[in-house]
Amino acid sequence: MSLLEDFQIQRMVEGPAFSIYVRGNCIGVVAGASQSSTGLMTEQGLSYLIWRDGAPYLAAKGVETPATPEQVETIRQFSQDLNTALCT
Repeated sequence: MSLLEDFQIQRMVEGPAFSIYVRGNCIGVVAGASQSSTGLMTEQGLSYLIWRDGAPYLAAKGVETPATPEQVETIRQFSQDLNTALCT
């Protein structure tokens, strides 16, 4: 069993420039050997976690909404797990 499977992460797309990984509603886009970005699928589409004036927001195309502590933790944990699975 691979580390991706251990973390319940699936590789959805593997290409020469980038790969896309998913778990639940989390998505990670990895370019080359480094993780480039992770986000969360929301009603507005793929949203990335950003911080503005110390507060977390989910930013999608043209829309920013406050992120809940649970959403912040979900993205953080997915990012950590994906990084661990790919770098080990």
